[in-house]
Order: sequence, then C-alpha cells, then structure tokens
Amino acid sequence: MSLPNQLGQLAAILVCFLLAWLLARRFGPKFDDWIRGLEGRPKWQLRWLIALRNRTQLAFFAILAWLASSGFAYVYNFPSRRYLVTLAATIATAWFFIRIAAQVVKNRFLRRIVIWGLTVYATLYYVGLLDEATRFLDGLAIEFGDFRLTLLAILKAVLVTGLLFFGARLIAGTAAKRISRNEDISPSMRVLTVKFLQVALYSAAFFIGLKAVGFDLTGLAVLSGAIGVGLGFGLQKVVSNLVSGVIILLDKSVKPGDVISLGDTFGWIESLGARYVSVVTRDGKEYLIPNEDLITGQVVNWSHSNQFVRLDIFFGTAYSDDPHKVRKIAIEAAQSVQRVLSFKPPVCHITGFGDSSVDYILRFWITDPTDGLTNIRGNVYLALWDAFQEHGISIPFPQREVKVLGGTMPSPATGAGKD
Repeated sequence: MSLPNQLGQLAAILVCFLLAWLLARRFGPKFDDWIRGLEGRPKWQLRWLIALRNRTQLAFFAILAWLASSGFAYVYNFPSRRYLVTLAATIATAWFFIRIAAQVVKNRFLRRIVIWGLTVYATLYYVGLLDEATRFLDGLAIEFGDFRLTLLAILKAVLVTGLLFFGARLIAGTAAKRISRNEDISPSMRVLTVKFLQVALYSAAFFIGLKAVGFDLTGLAVLSGAIGVGLGFGLQKVVSNLVSGVIILLDKSVKPGDVISLGDTFGWIESLGARYVSVVTRDGKEYLIPNEDLITGQVVNWSHSNQFVRLDIFFGTAYSDDPHKVRKIAIEAAQSVQRVLSFKPPVCHITGFGDSSVDYILRFWITDPTDGLTNIRGNVYLALWDAFQEHGISIPFPQREVKVLGGTMPSPATGAGKD
C-alpha cells in the first residue's frame, strides 16, 4: 500500500467525519422535535430513541465510511487500497452498536463501564492488537507463593461477574413482577420469595463469575468464615433486624398495606425491607421502623385478619332529653356518613350519669382505615351536631351557681389583718 493511497484514504476518512458532523447538525434538531412530539410511548422506547439521537453523528460517519469503502473498491481491485477506510467504517459500526446495545444496562455508571470496556476490546480486535494487549495484561501480576493474580484475570472476573449480575438482575426483576401480580400468594410471601430469589441469584452470579475465571474459592470460603464471625459480633443489631425481617415475612404478622400503630406512629405499611419496615402516616411522613421493634414491641395491627375497624366516640346530652330518642338519632346520624358500614350497623349505649349530662358511647365500623380515622370521627361528630340541632337535643356543659348567704356582700377589707 503506497503512501499516496494511504493519504487518500485518510483524507476520505476526514471528509466523512466532517460530512457526518454537518449532517448531525442539520438533522439533529428535527430528530429532537420528532421525539418531543411523541406521546403515550413507553419510557424504554424514548430512552432508546434518545440514545440513537446522541449517536447520529457516529451513525452518519459509519454510513459515509462504508460508501467511501465501496467507492475505493470500485476504483481499486485490491483490498489493501481501501483497508484504512474499511477499518474506520468497521470500528465506527462496532462503536455505534455497542453504545446502542448498552442501553439495556439502566445503571449509568455500569453502562459507562460496559461501553468503554467493549469499545476498547472491539478496537483492539479489529486493529489486530488484541493478542499483544492480552500478553501485556497477563504479564502484570502479583504473586504470593503459588498464588498469581494478573490484571487480565481481574478484568475477566469483572467482565464475567458483571454480565452474570446483569442476567441475575434481569431474571430477578422479571420474576418479581410476575410474583407481585400473583393473587394466590399472600403479600408477605411475595416479598419473602422475591428477597430469597434475589439473594440466591446474586450469590450464584458472584461465585460462578469467580470460578469461571479460575479463582480458587477454598481460601475465599475460609476468609468469608472469619469475616462472618467478626461481623456477627460487630453487627448484632443488623443481624437481629435481618432475622426479624425473615420472621415477619414467615409468620405474616404484618404485610404491605396493613394499618398499624406502634407507639405514637400510626400509618400503613408501604414496604417490607430486609432491615426495616416503611410506614407512611396520614401527613405524608415515612417512618423506617427496624424489624426488631416489630418483633419485640407491642404493635396494633388494625387489619391483621380482616379490614374491619371499629371506632368509638363519646358524647353527652342533657338530662331533659329522652335517652331512647337520643340513641335513635345518634344511630341514624352515624349511618348517614358515607364511610360507615351499613351491614354492620352502629350502636349507641348509655355509659353513665355524669355531673351535668347523660353520657353515651357511639360505635360504628369502617373498612378503609388507610383513608384516615380522625376525619371519619369528625364527620360523625358533625352529623351528630346537625341531627341534635334539628331535633332540639342539647349538649350541656358544666355550670356553677354561687349563692351569697346573709344578703350582704363581704367588703374587700373584711378579714384583713392589722400590722
């Protein structure tokens, strides 16, 4: 291959690069407008389109380089006279498909590692320097007796383990979606099954990846045992929370969606984690309660066996009002509130005769405690107020009457002492 031919191929590559840059500047904004006009498309389609938009210049360069290679093939019959152009077109095509295919990796950091790793590998492969690079990396080693750790082995381990982790994550995500939609399995068993599947898949990916590149797992097992003993003493609370989480999932004492009270915290369980339970309150606060507290503490589960929740409110009426009429009006007022159950009708009972009122308790049932307890109590109190006002039922309050004996008021100076 003569020098003028080499310069001609390099000039053709440079022209293709400039034309690709101009075409990307020309059609890039139109591509952006077209993507913005898409509505109702899944996120994964938009992510792929954006990735394609960001590689338009590389795609144009690969197409133009292949056209230039075809032009050189038409003029020259020898493959060597179009070698550089064909090599540039091949490498550009490989880079383009690597960057597009890497979009399956959702983690940005891992995606960058995959892109750069495969880009370097593809470039060395097509340039013909892969064997030399392999020998160079294999020569960079750390030796401890019979143990020899090379940079090539580390890179292989990272690559193989990364691919296995990606496969494990993909399988675990797909299985988790199917398990979460299975209504035949209880919510707590769904969470336990997903957690167990994730641990099994990731552990298998880790050990298979190390074994695939030739690592001896015997020493690793001894080291893991020693580390496990140390962690067992130093991380007792963490281990306790992990074990408590497994117990919670197995005995089904609480599950996602349950309404619980723990101390001053009242809310519904959003999710069950390996270390803590996420509880969301009515005011939007999310409490992360350690699993151990749910095992050792007193927990009120408002929806453990069913969704029925009974609420009590207390009120009093004047002694002049008929108790039979008051009970009837109170029950009808509670039944008029939307969330109060009609097939478990409210009841009203006299609880005592107070100093200034006849005291009552009104009990009613609901099935949606996640919608709030204070608001439903307030609605029932408001219905009672309206009903009592309509029927002339009075709600008394304590009154005190002061009588002055002897017919005269004591003077301010009465009882004052003398110096």
